[in-house]
Amino acid sequence: MTELASLLTRMALAIALLLAAPAAGRQDAVPVRIIAINDFHGHLEPGDNAVQVPDPDNPARTVSLRSGGAAHLAARIRQLRAEHPNSVVVSSGDLIGASPLISGLFLDEPTIEVMNAIGLDLNAVGNHEFDRGAQELLRIVGGGCRSDTVGESVSCASPSRAYTGARFPFIASNIDDREDRPLFMPAVIRNFDGVKVGFIGAVTRRTPGIVQPAGIAGLRFSGEAQAINAAAVQLRRQGVKAIVAVIHEGGDADGGFNDCDNPRGAIFDIERQLDPEVDVVLSAHTHRGYRCVIKDRLVIQGASFGRLVSVVDLSLDRTNGDVMRDRTRARNVPVPNGLSDEVRLQAAYPVLSPDPEVAAIVAHYRERSAPLANRPVGQLAGVFDRNATAGGDHALGRLIADAHLAATREQGAVVAFTNPGGIRTDLRPHSEQGTVTFGDLYTAQPFGNALVTVTLTGVQLRTLLEQQWSARNAERPRILQPSRGFSYAWDPARPAGERVIANSMRLNGRGIATDGNYRVTVNSFLADGGDGFRVLRDGRDAVGGPLDIEALVTYVRRESAEQPLRPDRSARIERRD
Repeated sequence: MTELASLLTRMALAIALLLAAPAAGRQDAVPVRIIAINDFHGHLEPGDNAVQVPDPDNPARTVSLRSGGAAHLAARIRQLRAEHPNSVVVSSGDLIGASPLISGLFLDEPTIEVMNAIGLDLNAVGNHEFDRGAQELLRIVGGGCRSDTVGESVSCASPSRAYTGARFPFIASNIDDREDRPLFMPAVIRNFDGVKVGFIGAVTRRTPGIVQPAGIAGLRFSGEAQAINAAAVQLRRQGVKAIVAVIHEGGDADGGFNDCDNPRGAIFDIERQLDPEVDVVLSAHTHRGYRCVIKDRLVIQGASFGRLVSVVDLSLDRTNGDVMRDRTRARNVPVPNGLSDEVRLQAAYPVLSPDPEVAAIVAHYRERSAPLANRPVGQLAGVFDRNATAGGDHALGRLIADAHLAATREQGAVVAFTNPGGIRTDLRPHSEQGTVTFGDLYTAQPFGNALVTVTLTGVQLRTLLEQQWSARNAERPRILQPSRGFSYAWDPARPAGERVIANSMRLNGRGIATDGNYRVTVNSFLADGGDGFRVLRDGRDAVGGPLDIEALVTYVRRESAEQPLRPDRSARIERRD
């Protein structure tokens, strides 16, 4: 070989090696896409759901885009899957519970059927999964018909008249039974092109205070970070280096749903305690949209109700199996359903064609629920909203509390309270006549709790109000909605336990006597000490009443029989500071 030929050969080899280097680097990285939702809450239909998106004509502003609906969500997930060879679909909890009538009427079996059709790969347990108790949750996961339904609810209403359960696992690392056995598997492992990824589930440790205590009797909910860290150790022993925490707990951040200004809340406290080996945190619970990078670890949440989908693209190092964090890309994307009227929005945010299989499932349950959902109940002369006064009460809360009081006067009730977390949406009239339907009332108050009337002393009644700022509610006070005739004032500057101003409590114009006895109506969730209102467990002479939805239906029908019912805009709670 001549010297020139030898030189040309060496140059060609060098060029080939240079060209091959990036390709080898790409081959050493295994791409994985995580497609995540959270807090779906059985929102099979789009309803009025929307998200604030950048205005296509002025990105510095935002506009409302109608988003969501199971068939459109399925289309978005299908599209995101098609773009990526390795993908996994994850739910961060509250897949079911507090659901609209189309799902809740059928014990949320329709939502599980839809998620089976979508191809959901796993669901981390949320607090609302326990709304009907642990045993019912286990049935929902495992399948089978339920015969002892309550009220109007129906089980096994599918075309096959069967319910086969979830085709995906529920996971939770921080729930144990009396024998310290996990209620669900703590984690699952998925293999992508020879590289393992571990997904660890956890639910908010506050679950015992925000679900029916009787439904979770015997279960222990431990700290989220500690349980996840322990599960991460077990995963590493199985050779898993890429670890994703799927936590049903959340926080908040300023900015749009892909921003992270001033991050705050429980999820960020948890993140600081997590093992450094945890690469990604999928969060939930607060129904907020944010995308945060804390040091080099992603924390993301995609609002609620299927309005947003969180997309996390990972690169896994084939040699050691770990996440190459500097290559992680993430975003929240909306689920446009075409219900926005503006053409310019549809051009910027193309409408998704609904998935036919999921659309058929939704149509079946819409038809089954329609006779009840569309049943007129009464007329409203305005919107009963949840816009709270400075004191904390609002028009819809007043209406519901008044309905609960009216339904239990025969039990001697003189005042009623309802919890704000049990009120899920504003109550709006449908037509010029102000028609409101059973479906509207159910969507506003979907839990189906029985009413309970107990006797409290004046001291206990004040304790009840002080527990609105209990240690369990310290981050976010839970202001009970009072019935007509009851009023009081509170001062946020006063110390916990002394915020209710002495002698400000009034019942029908008269002061509350400390040694007096008062019959108080609450729902069964509160009566069992839910939301931290433990004093209600000490109530005497408990008497059960109708379901909360039955009380609301009866009240609205009666009060609007002669003329449409008007929202009460007069505050019953006063804030002084």
